[in-house]
Amino acid sequence: MNYTNPKVDFFFKKAKKWQSAFEQLRVIALNAGLTEELKWGVPCYTFEDSNIVLIHGFKEYCALLFHKGVLLDDPLGVLIQQTENVQSARQMRFTDVDEIIEMEPVIKAYIINAIEVEKSGLEVTFKETKEFNMPAEFQAQLDTNAELKEAFEALTPGRQRGYLLYFSGAKQSKTRTSRVEKYTPKILAGKGLNDQ
Repeated sequence: MNYTNPKVDFFFKKAKKWQSAFEQLRVIALNAGLTEELKWGVPCYTFEDSNIVLIHGFKEYCALLFHKGVLLDDPLGVLIQQTENVQSARQMRFTDVDEIIEMEPVIKAYIINAIEVEKSGLEVTFKETKEFNMPAEFQAQLDTNAELKEAFEALTPGRQRGYLLYFSGAKQSKTRTSRVEKYTPKILAGKGLNDQ
C-alpha cells in the first residue's frame, strides 16, 4: 500500500455526507499502488505522474472518476459519462459505503485496467473545436465583427471550447445573446471564460 498524503487529509476530515465512502475509496486506490496527490481541491491518484482516478462527491452520490475512462474495458457497464460534453473521463458512482465494500474487487480491476491503459501509452482522441456546436447568436457576432473573429480564433482550442459550451448551454436565444455580449470583452482581451 502506498502512503497517504498529508496535504489531502483535510478533504477527508471536512467531508460530511460521504466521509466513510471517501475513506474506503482512498484505501482501495492506495492499495492499488497509486500515489495520492491533491489536484483541483480533491484527492487525485496517479501512476508515474499520470492522473488515473480522483475522488469527488455530489449531492446524490460520490464517485471515483477515471481520467481516461472512455478507453477502459467496461464489461459491467458501471462507468458513467457525467455530461454529454465530457469526452474522456468516466465515473463509477456510489450511494453508500456498503456498495463500495461490495464492489471492491470490481473497483480494483477497473483501476488496474486504467493503469494498464496508461502504461500502454493510449491517448484519448478529442473532438476538434470545429465539431462543437456554434450558437447562431455567436456566429452572427463573428460574421459581423472581424476583430472578435480574429481574437476568438487566436484563443487556445480549450478556451474556444469553453466559450462554445457556455454559450450553447443556454436554452433561450436571449440568454445566449446576453452571454455573448457579456464575454466579448474577455475574448477581445485574449482571455478564457474563467481567466481573471
